[in-house]
Order: sequence, then C-alpha cells, then structure tokens
Amino acid sequence: MRHISFLSKELSAVWRPYNRMLKSVVIGALILAGIQASLQAQEYKYTKPTFWVGAAAGANFNFYRGSTQRLNSTFSSPVAFHNGNNVGLYLAPLLEYQSRSGVGVMLQAGYDSRKSTFEQQLTPCNCPADLSTNLSYITVEPSLRVAPFGSGFYLYGGPRFAFNLDKAFTYKLGINPAFPDQLPTPDVTGDLSDVKKTLLSMQVGAGYDIPLSSQDQQIQAMFSPFISFQPYFGQSPRSIETWNITTLRVGAALKFGSGRENPIPTPPATGIEVLPPFNDVRFSVISPPNIPTERRVRETFPLRNYVFFDSGSTAIPDRYVLLTKNQITGFKEDQLEEFAPKRLSGRSAREMTAYYNILNILGDRLGKNPASAITLVGSSEKGADAGRAMAESIKQYLTDVWSINNSRIGVEGRNKPLNPFLKPGGTQDIELLLEGDRRVSIETTSPELLMEFQTGADAGLKPVEIIAMQEAPLDSYVTFKVDGERKAFSPWRLEIKDESGKMQTFGPFTQGQIKIPGKSIMGTRPKGRYNVTMTGVTSNGSAVRKQAVVDMVQWTPPQNEEGLRFSIIYDFDESKAVNMYEKYLTTVIVPKIPTGATVIIQGHTDIVGDEAYNQRLSLSRANDVRAILEAGLRTAGRSDVKFEVHDMGEDTNTSPFENALPEERAYNRTVIIDIIPRK
Repeated sequence: MRHISFLSKELSAVWRPYNRMLKSVVIGALILAGIQASLQAQEYKYTKPTFWVGAAAGANFNFYRGSTQRLNSTFSSPVAFHNGNNVGLYLAPLLEYQSRSGVGVMLQAGYDSRKSTFEQQLTPCNCPADLSTNLSYITVEPSLRVAPFGSGFYLYGGPRFAFNLDKAFTYKLGINPAFPDQLPTPDVTGDLSDVKKTLLSMQVGAGYDIPLSSQDQQIQAMFSPFISFQPYFGQSPRSIETWNITTLRVGAALKFGSGRENPIPTPPATGIEVLPPFNDVRFSVISPPNIPTERRVRETFPLRNYVFFDSGSTAIPDRYVLLTKNQITGFKEDQLEEFAPKRLSGRSAREMTAYYNILNILGDRLGKNPASAITLVGSSEKGADAGRAMAESIKQYLTDVWSINNSRIGVEGRNKPLNPFLKPGGTQDIELLLEGDRRVSIETTSPELLMEFQTGADAGLKPVEIIAMQEAPLDSYVTFKVDGERKAFSPWRLEIKDESGKMQTFGPFTQGQIKIPGKSIMGTRPKGRYNVTMTGVTSNGSAVRKQAVVDMVQWTPPQNEEGLRFSIIYDFDESKAVNMYEKYLTTVIVPKIPTGATVIIQGHTDIVGDEAYNQRLSLSRANDVRAILEAGLRTAGRSDVKFEVHDMGEDTNTSPFENALPEERAYNRTVIIDIIPRK
C-alpha cells in the first residue's frame, strides 16, 4: 500500500506538464464524437463490421523507480540513480474482433519505447551526473475487449509480451562548479548489461470508437482514442538491481472494416402508414394538415423576484441592464427592446430582455406607486454580511438612479435563502444549485407590485406584457413517434429526404416522441412529399430501420389571428402549483380562453438532476396545470376547449431558455400555456 501511495503521488507530479496534451486529445475526441452523431444518422445499409484492421500510435509516459548503479561489466557509476521520467513512442498494427454482444478480442504488436532519463545525482567529487537509457521493445499485446454500455466506449485488458530491441545508455558527468576551468569528462555510452530479453507484464485500458464513415458504406473507418495503464509488475528490465518501469500510454487507433449488407424494407406508397413491427418497435409520423409559420402572440411574462449574483462578487452582474439618471426618463415597460443587456444570447432573447430589466421595472413601479415598499434579502454561501452587501448594491442603484427614498427599501442578509434550491442531503449538480441560492429576493406586501393573488417571500412581481410574432408554434411541429424503443434500442435517429433527394438528419433521440418544427424541415417550400427513415440499433447490434412517406403543407395564417401565452414558474423540484397560482389560473387565465380554442400546455425543467426524472417531472407539472384549467372551465359550464399536453423535460432543443445561468434555469422550471383561437 505504501508503494502504491508513493507511486500515485509521483504519477500526479510527473503528469502535470502533460495536462495540455491530454486536454487536446479529449477535445479532439469530442469534436469527432459530434461528427459521429451526424454520420450515424445516415441509412444503415450495411452492418457494423466484426473484424477490423488498422494501426495504433501513442505516447508512452514512462516512470522509472528503484535504483541502478552498475551499468555493465566495464562501468559502474560512482553514485546510484533512482527515479526518472520521459516520453517514448508507441507504434503498432492491430487486429480486432467485435462481437454483437459487445465482447471481443484485440491484438497489437509493434514498436514500444521505454526510454527515460533518471533524476540528476551528485557524485563524491561534487559533480552532477546524468543517466539516460534508450530501452525499446517489440511488444505483443493480446487483450480481451468489452463494450459494457452498447456504445462506442470499451474497456480492455490482457498480458504484454515484450522482446528487447535496444538497451543503450548514456552517462554524463558534469563539472564541479567550484572548478569551472576543468576539462569536461567524455560521455560514457554503451549497452546495459543483464537486460532481460523477454518481459511478461500486463495492461488495462479504455477507449472510445468514433465512426468516421456511415453504415451506408461497406468499407467503414473508425477512429479510437485510448488510454492504458501498465503497472511495474513484471517490468523490471534487468536481472540485477531494483529498477522497474511503470507506463501510462495515451494514443489513438485508426482502423477499417467491411460490413455486410442489410436488407432494406420498401417504404409505403402514401400517407403516414407504419411498417410492420420489428422487435416490438412501431414508427409513425403525424404532420398537421396546415402548418402555420408564425403567429401574433400576446404574452404575459412573469417576473421572477430574484436577482442572481456571480461567485465572489457583491456587485450587480453586468448582464442586468443598469441605466443612468438621464436614461430613465425614456424607460417604458412596453419598449424594453431599447434597453437590451450587454451580453444577451440564447433562444428567448425577448423574454430575457424583460427579466434583465427587472431593476428598472422595479424602480419605475416604485416611482409610480409612492406608497409601496420592498425588502431586499441577500443570500450568499460566504455569509450573511456578503448577502447584505449584495442587497445594498441593489438598494444603492434604486436610490441613486431612480431616486427612491431610503426608508422604502429594507435590507437583510442571510447565508442561504428561506426557500433554498439546494436541499439538505442533495448530491447532484450542487454547484448549479448553489448558483441559484446566491441571490437577492425582492419581497413586498404592496399589491400594486405583485402578481395577482400572490403573497409571501417568494411571490413573483407583476408580470409584463410582450406582443410579438411567434415562429414555429408547437401545434405546427411534425410529430415522430417510436413505440417500444426502450425495449429494443436507444437512441434513435431520423433521416428526412424530399423528392429531389435532398436529405436532412436529426437526432440522436432517446424519448419515444419528438417534435420538429415544420419550417425546419420544409424551409420556404409551400408543400412537399418526404421519405422519412427512422434508424436504431438493438441491444444485440442488429439494425432497426423503419420508413414512412408523409405529405407536408405550409401556409401563413390570417393576419388577425392572435394567440395568448402565459407561464407558470415552479420552484426547484416542485410539481404542484401552489394555491396562489391555482387562483391565478382559474380567475385570470380561464376567462381569457375563447370558445372552441386549443390550449397547448408544455411542461419544462432545468438540466439539474436525472434526465428521466426531469421528463416525468415536466409531465406532472403540465398535467397539474391542465387539471386546474379544466376544473375552472367545468365550473364555468364549458366543455368546448381542446387540450394538448407535452412533456418536454430538460430537452435543450425545446427548452424556453439556455441553462448556463441560474436565472435561465429558474425560468426553465416552467409550464407554458399557449391559447390558440379557433380558426
């Protein structure tokens, strides 16, 4: 155990200079993984090869431990050398077999450099001495290969047979610094004695297969970055002394294989017919008869009463819009586009512009309602003083720029908010939750500042109204459903081809139903017929391929069509609408649903936590809102409204906002309600 602990510390110290190299390897692998996702969305015309041939190359990070002094029969150093490090070259052709079950074998045999340089020693004459060796071998490495997750990731391990090729050394004796004029001693070169001709050791490693070509080609290429560890067991290069070698190898392999042709089913002739089931999998496409490309939307956007702060700072972050005294005279809530933040990015720029103006909206409302008052409660993991300083920075802005009287703004400091996102015992995404708890809450009992029917510390502020054109509303999306995909395979992909042969790929997907905007598929085309192919791979490696033909039509709705949008914001990990939202839904929203309208309800979550759990949570939130709205309609004696419920989970392709900042994650914990009037 003592030796292993010592070796671990040594590896850590020596490895530090090579961090940049390893990061480059990892980044390159991730880029190629992105290429893989695109390429694998092509048709599976051929199976994945079982036999692969190619070549591997890498760097051996060699760590010398133990001692050596007698270099050969004619020369011994006056001092013993101990530890050393260096990097050697590894080059080898390879042969690999991959079975459908994920278990296989691999063989690499080639050139293996174990050269290194020992740490400098001081001789009795006070002269520095250096020793470097150029050990190299022909290595033969058979390994058992296991792909445990049905993906490109694999583990391998096995013996290593090494046959000595070179055993040269170079000994250099420096000059005593006290006698700089003395003549240098010639270097001693030669071959090490007592070098073992054959070594038997072991290795364990991991790699990732990244396809460089799609399975519509018979000859397929694969790029495989790998890393392996070869401990010192069996790696004492000489039959004398205690010198041993530990090696960490980082490299990549390029390999080629030939696939077998897959039978390709014939697509149905018309409509959205589904092919017969294969492995309990059914594939269907639902295309709306008319796909609106844009719709005028009057959106009631909630204002979350939080201002989030950056780590280690009590200053208001520069992503929030801060005005000067000269600018506030032209500030209007309905013209927020003129006051966009400096670093705004993401899919919902319009809504985030409203949120990032929260301090200006607050200052404007406080000025127009002189009897109103607020309390700013700052919370920071650095302590109550830091939380109070955060709150003071907001108070100073409101008093200096918006001329709000000091007495109307109370300030408090806490080490965590009353309703923290990070709950006791939490273990997942702790850093993201801490970012959400580093905030200033705007609390008030003044009804003119609050959202209807809301009270309490976490009550949202009165919402703002935004009027804009909504592109690709959810009811215009084309729906693709795969029933039974969890039993057979995961993930799955789509290939969509028009009459001219132009092809688009989408995916990979893991959920059983996905929606894609019609405009993303059709562009500016008014209509078209599309051949849609779903592809996946079963757990035993067999390709699943389903096809359907669907007609799509696109048109622009009448100019006077206007939809309504409302949002309900949930606290972290909550699925039940609190009483104040229930009254808001029944008293404010239900009366605004016109006769014969369609209500589309989308449940969303942030990215904190497990993806499958978030999918269920988003459905619970959406169904909760639907139940309240339906109950309100029944009370009003109405049954003329159609509902659609969608569980979006944490899907970043459809989430309202990005997830990089705590305010974006807070707004993604939402249910969006779109009210579409009857056409």
